[in-house]
Amino acid sequence: MRIALGEDIDFEEPIWRYFKPTRFHDFLSTGELYFASARQFQDPFEGAVAVLPPGFPVDPRYTERGGTERAFEELRRLTKISCWHRAAYESDAMWQLYAGAWKGVAIRTTPRRIADAAAPFRLKPEYGHEDLWAGYVRYVDLLKERLRIDMLNRFWYKHMAFSWEREFRLAISLRGAEEAGVQVPEDGIKVRFDVSKLVDRIFIGPSLADEDVKVVCKAAEEAGLGDRVRVSSMLGSPRYV
Repeated sequence: MRIALGEDIDFEEPIWRYFKPTRFHDFLSTGELYFASARQFQDPFEGAVAVLPPGFPVDPRYTERGGTERAFEELRRLTKISCWHRAAYESDAMWQLYAGAWKGVAIRTTPRRIADAAAPFRLKPEYGHEDLWAGYVRYVDLLKERLRIDMLNRFWYKHMAFSWEREFRLAISLRGAEEAGVQVPEDGIKVRFDVSKLVDRIFIGPSLADEDVKVVCKAAEEAGLGDRVRVSSMLGSPRYV
């Protein structure tokens, strides 16, 4: 695993991934995590170097995309990304947004576990493996700053409005593969991990139905991870006196 931006990271820091139940079961059964194309995200500023204010007049000379912008749009297609949340504790917001309104499952891991668990990714068995990049996302006020960085590093910078995500990002660039004549999927790819090495804890969402809880626990047992299952702290009993 290569570290983006050349910075030091805390390899023991807890990071989280929140799943809807069907995706969690797919992960346990296959050991594969989906890496989305950078242009699949809802964030309209993904990879942007600046943001113009709303209503800012557009110079008609720039209404057509230049060669660099067209090249970067292709890089967005060729860069496949997996997003994780940095936190010492579970997040109510993440449960709501990414785990079916508290009805999902979360896994906790660390960068070291990711590095140890990641299998070499190849588009086909006969191809060479692609580098897995990782690092902290940096949040910048793109209304005030214009980034001057190389294309791949742009994917570790985001507009300040998204700083609540506290993202740890994994990415695989397939630019070199395409330049070598390899056909690259338009959307995402599935990257294999050793589940036992990757998963530190499995947390059951606070609103997951009892039947679904049983299914999750059974799947974890079958994967040899039964002792790592925990319930959400949000299922605790509040005390007021």
